[in-house]
Amino acid sequence: MPVKIPDLLPAREILESENVFVMTEMRAVAQDIRPLRILIFNLMPVKETTEIHLLRVLSNTPLQVEVEFLKTASHMSKNTSVDHLEYFYKTFDQVSSQKYDGMIITGAPVEQLEFESVDYWDELKDVMEWSKSHVTNTFHICWGAQAGLYYHFGIRKRAIDQKMFGVFEHHVANRFEPLMRGFDDRFFAPHSRHTTVALADIEAEKDLVVLSSSDEAGVYIAISADRRQIFVTGHSEYDPDTLKNEYLRDIGKGLDIAVPFNYFPGDDPSKEPLVTWRAHAHLLYSNWLNYYVYQATPFSIDDIN
Repeated sequence: MPVKIPDLLPAREILESENVFVMTEMRAVAQDIRPLRILIFNLMPVKETTEIHLLRVLSNTPLQVEVEFLKTASHMSKNTSVDHLEYFYKTFDQVSSQKYDGMIITGAPVEQLEFESVDYWDELKDVMEWSKSHVTNTFHICWGAQAGLYYHFGIRKRAIDQKMFGVFEHHVANRFEPLMRGFDDRFFAPHSRHTTVALADIEAEKDLVVLSSSDEAGVYIAISADRRQIFVTGHSEYDPDTLKNEYLRDIGKGLDIAVPFNYFPGDDPSKEPLVTWRAHAHLLYSNWLNYYVYQATPFSIDDIN
């Protein structure tokens, strides 16, 4: 089954050109089924790109998924048109009375700021607190994962000497958890961040379980003991050329940035990147939708608590 999206969402044309199965609202109303309601709190600057990344990985499931997009009211995006935001996005006050089967909180390019210095931190805290009673399961990505670990468990992010930038090998730390079902012993995922969370800090928290980590990149996936909060420190949803574009952008700004690790063949930026994470990205999101959203959410969405 496809992801249900607004008829006019620009991402539709790109996804359909890639043979990604999406369904417009007009077609979806003809199906007698309750779709999973997924709210995406998109904190990334270029929101259209993140929409494509996430809709792509959410589409690889037999479940029908209805997506809504959430924006901040306390911060105005400078990289996405006002028309796009007004037409396709809602603010928290518009959704706070509703309930959702799942929610995704994306990363954001603010990781070098203290959480309390981010101008929408109070708003994000309200959303994260609300999620505990209005969302069956919340999936946090990169800075969103660091923010969630800090808000829910008091775990602080830590600065690192050099940007964690590239495609890193990971291993499964808990093979009995359904989220990791079908994962290979070794798999790859992209990271792009200036801060990290310490493995020891998560292991010391009795209400968190580490599911995957990397010798180079550290903790990759952790889950709350009640299985309602998932924290992913990397970006498995990234396009093949996302790290390349970040690298070229920073080089163009004259920044001292290393070539993304294990990404370009022979570490040669003139060559096309080799994609080694696509299969596990789809597996991660399909496992999340199946085992932590569909299998866990009540038949009546109003019964979520």
